[in-house]
Amino acid sequence: MDDSLALLGISGNTLNNILGTLGYAAVFLFIAVESSGIPFPGETMLLTASAYAGAGHLQIPLVILAAIAGAITGNNCGYVLGRTGGRRLVRRYGHYVRLDERKLQSAQHYYRRHGDKTVFFGRFVAVLRAWSAFLAGLNHMHWRKFVIFDAAGAIVWSILWGVLAFEFGRHLSSLERLVTDVGIAGVAVVALLLGGFLFWRYRLRRRERLA
Repeated sequence: MDDSLALLGISGNTLNNILGTLGYAAVFLFIAVESSGIPFPGETMLLTASAYAGAGHLQIPLVILAAIAGAITGNNCGYVLGRTGGRRLVRRYGHYVRLDERKLQSAQHYYRRHGDKTVFFGRFVAVLRAWSAFLAGLNHMHWRKFVIFDAAGAIVWSILWGVLAFEFGRHLSSLERLVTDVGIAGVAVVALLLGGFLFWRYRLRRRERLA
C-alpha cells in the first residue's frame, strides 16, 4: 500500500469508497495530484481501480486512459511550478529537506545530462514520481523534450501496472467464484491433489536423473 495513505490518513476503505463514487475521475484526480508534486496515493488508486476492472466493475481501457491523462496533466503542472517559482521555493524552504544552492547546481548539471531518463524512469519510483517533473522545470529542462519522455513514461507505467492489477483482480474474482461454487473443502482437495501430482513428478524426474 502507498506510504502516502498513512501520511494522509486515508484508509483502504476510504479509497474504495472514493473510487466507487467518482469512478474514472478518481483515477485521474489522484494521479494528477501526485504527479504535480504533492504526496498522494496515485499509484495505489491505479492498482485499486485496475483490480476493480478485473473483477468486472470498471473498464480497464478507460482506467488506463484516465491514469495516462492524470499523469501527463499533473506532471506538466509540476513542471510549470518548478520552472516559474521552483528556485524561489527551494531557496526559501529547501533547508527543511536539506537542499541548498550547491545541491541545486549539481541537480541542474545532472538533469542536463540525464534528464530524459530521470523523467521516464522516475514514473516507476515513489519519490521521483512526485518530484521529477518539478525538478525538471526547476532545472529548465527543455519543455518539448520533457513532454516526450514524460508522456512515454506515463503510458508505459499506466499500461504495465494497470494490466498487472487487472489480471490480479480477474484471477481473484475467479477464485472467489470457485470458493463459492465448490466450497473451501473442495478447493483444499484440489490443492492437495495438485500438490501430490507435482511431488510425484518431482520424484519421478529425480529417479530418472539417478538412473
